Amino acid sequence: MTNFDPENLFINNEENILLAAGLLVATSGLLAETREKVAFGDFEHWVTRTIKESAIIGGKSKTLYEIGPTQTIHGNKAYINLGGSPWATSNVYAKVAGVVKGSNAVFPAQRAAGNKCVKLSTIMEKVKALGVVNMDVLVSGSIYFGTMVEPVSSTKNPYSKLDMNVRFTKRPKYLTYDYKVEIPANAQMIYSSGFGKKKVLKKQNACEVFVLLQRRWEDANGNIYAKRVGTGRERYTRSTGWVNGHRLRIYYGNIVGQPYYKSYMNLVDSSRPYYARNSKGKIVPIHEVGWDSPLATPTHIIMMFSAGCGTAYEGTVGQNLYVDNVAFIYD
Repeated sequence: MTNFDPENLFINNEENILLAAGLLVATSGLLAETREKVAFGDFEHWVTRTIKESAIIGGKSKTLYEIGPTQTIHGNKAYINLGGSPWATSNVYAKVAGVVKGSNAVFPAQRAAGNKCVKLSTIMEKVKALGVVNMDVLVSGSIYFGTMVEPVSSTKNPYSKLDMNVRFTKRPKYLTYDYKVEIPANAQMIYSSGFGKKKVLKKQNACEVFVLLQRRWEDANGNIYAKRVGTGRERYTRSTGWVNGHRLRIYYGNIVGQPYYKSYMNLVDSSRPYYARNSKGKIVPIHEVGWDSPLATPTHIIMMFSAGCGTAYEGTVGQNLYVDNVAFIYD
């Protein structure tokens, strides 16, 4: 696009006057937008963790990655976000019945020379204990605003290990990011929790990105309730090259029935809630009870990028989502 400099524009006739006016309006519109980068949303810096797994499952060292200031952490230690990073990952240090296991499905990836991004992968974690235990657990790589409650002590209700108590009072118009999707040809979506046989699911899996802005409150018993203020949600079912500067629109108020509305943009299902730490220090479900006014101010944000959109332990092995340059855009 040719750069426009109003000071060097020579206006000779009515047509040029109209052209100049149009360009000035377009330029002022662009200048009115504010782009706010998300901390560590360029994915250039990573924390590298080394977890020593239990001897009964092989005793190997497992590398786990977190999004934060560059450093290395050795030892079986619970991770807490470092350097002001808002990001948590589905990578996890688990200690179940005394057995230590590490899982990693989120990786730093080299996008170009000197430019990293994040790679979210759907993988099968295999757990073998000297021929006694032989488990396959499907994991979809995800990154989200919040913290992972470590060490994870059970495989039940995995969302209850995600603390999404992230305060946010702004009203962005878009979430912007670069992305690339890889979906294996003819791959099957399966369910595999490690208990029982794998199940082939007759439905399409997708990579997913969403932003949910909520106005929350807590009752005297520590229960958390919320109304939905803003919604941005997309799913990707086809492989792509890099899509740069993509804008995910955030819509305010009740969007049911609007032309852009999709069923997965609805209020969070009460049977599969997200969780947050309440004022008493307990992780509890967030009960989303309705739509808020389109003029309401949010108090909290739920934001996630994921290589899958099913329930826990569902996905397509080999499905990947790459993300880079995450930011919010305001009018």
